[in-house]
Amino acid sequence: MSIFDIVLLGAALSMDAAAVGMANGMAEPRMSRKKTFLIALFFGVFQGGMPLLGYYGSSVFSSLVGRIAPYLSFMLLLFLGGKMLLDAALEEEGRFLVRREGLRLPALTAQAVATSIDALAVGVSFMAQEAAGSLPLGVPICALIIAATTFLLSLAAVQVGKLTGDKLSGGAQKIGGLVLVLIGIKLLFEAF
Repeated sequence: MSIFDIVLLGAALSMDAAAVGMANGMAEPRMSRKKTFLIALFFGVFQGGMPLLGYYGSSVFSSLVGRIAPYLSFMLLLFLGGKMLLDAALEEEGRFLVRREGLRLPALTAQAVATSIDALAVGVSFMAQEAAGSLPLGVPICALIIAATTFLLSLAAVQVGKLTGDKLSGGAQKIGGLVLVLIGIKLLFEAF
């Protein structure tokens, strides 16, 4: 596996995070730069941290995570997407469950976990590649490359979402919620 392959792996792993980041941007088009950066940072840190967790905890986690990860991701994204859809519907009627403040830290953490769980398996594969001598860099450096790639792609995706969301105005939150639900369903179907 070359360094270029690791960058490509990081890009592939970051696609779900980028899509969720775009949905966040669409739902909150006037999001501050600080919050945009924070979303990308969370996704990057979790996407880079999961391979480390998978690598160092592979004997404990590999079989358990492989079985429950798709279901956990599905449930988290279904809940978050469903909540966005419900909030959008209630907002149209002039009713609110809670005062709208945009994406909060617990929801962001849940999104970051849900979109990065599959990277645990990458950490397990790093162990096998390292044993075979086909990993050109140490696992922490590989994880850092994955984190940086995810950060950059997520940052760009949130920005695109903000631009798109501004143009879609009221429908953006519905689209964002639908995107989260569809990603959750996709992850569930990939498990079979």
